Amino acid sequence: MPEPVPYLDLRAQLKPLRAEIDAAIARTLDNCSFCLGPDVAQFEKDFAQFCGAQHALGFNSGTSALHVALLLLGVGPGDEVITTPYTFIATSWAISYCGAKPVYVDIEPASFNLDPRQLEAAITPRTKAVLPVHLYGHPFDVAAIAAICKKHNLPLVEDACQAHGATYQGKTVGSLGDLACFSFYPAKNLGACGEGGALVTNSAALAARAKSLREHGSTVRYHHDELGFNYRLEGLQGAVLGVKLKCLAHWTAARRRVAGRYAELLAGTPLQLPTVAAGCESAWHLYTVRSLRRDDLKKHLDANGIGNAVHYPMPLHLQKAYAPLGYQAGDFPVAEKASREVLSLPMFPELADAQLQRVAEVVHGFFK
Repeated sequence: MPEPVPYLDLRAQLKPLRAEIDAAIARTLDNCSFCLGPDVAQFEKDFAQFCGAQHALGFNSGTSALHVALLLLGVGPGDEVITTPYTFIATSWAISYCGAKPVYVDIEPASFNLDPRQLEAAITPRTKAVLPVHLYGHPFDVAAIAAICKKHNLPLVEDACQAHGATYQGKTVGSLGDLACFSFYPAKNLGACGEGGALVTNSAALAARAKSLREHGSTVRYHHDELGFNYRLEGLQGAVLGVKLKCLAHWTAARRRVAGRYAELLAGTPLQLPTVAAGCESAWHLYTVRSLRRDDLKKHLDANGIGNAVHYPMPLHLQKAYAPLGYQAGDFPVAEKASREVLSLPMFPELADAQLQRVAEVVHGFFK
């Protein structure tokens, strides 16, 4: 049997960087700068520059960054935040952590992102913010959503946890809203050796308060101005991310090469292949296809050693944890249909052409 093709291969990414990462970690160990510290500070500066923003604050996870972003906007009990039902649940957790209510809007079938044509109907007097996701690395329709936010005087928060390096009309994701949040979970396009996240903004005032909130609500040690959190990014993760950030542009270009090759190799199959909207450049966090025979195709890939994954098999409005919101099956038909049809194929920068051809061979074999 031919060599299996992994869904993700973090070892392939780590191997050429191992010596540089080891040296960076050694410096952190020598400095004993384990919570925040100089490595995190340098990474924050570099990541803000990468995003084209004024400020970036390191957090212990993307979830924590999202939580604090909403707190900065005054989101609290009784408020509503509009978001998508089709993403990882951490986006909604952040709303719930504030005591607010997630209000869902269905998605566009092509991009899987929040549909701006349905956004305005979901706005009520209780709406406090709009929190769309750049899902799978593809930017949401920023112009359309931002225009509605401006009309209703609502802040726009980008959930960019899957979209490091994506661009919209020439601007890098993370610089397009009032606030943006990133995850550095190991499987992300820019991944730590553990957990990590960042909050990005052009507002000095919001950045200063975020810095306090992540460190127990304190700007002076042992003096606490408000209820805060232990959301600090570890120094070791800052050191690792500082090394890997230098490679991110190269990795993003490689992901785009992989996506382009898939488009060539899978042409002519019954699969619905992902597309990129005009004016956008996807970060290609995932390469997600659609098939009416998704479950059978998945079994075929599994049997032939081709890594794959389903993102996401159950929309958020149907999750048991959110049953109290009162949503029912059928409320968001586009998201529900996507959850039954999507399948993510292997996607990482180091994928060789022979591996891509093997994936295509197995897919074509299934439909034959």
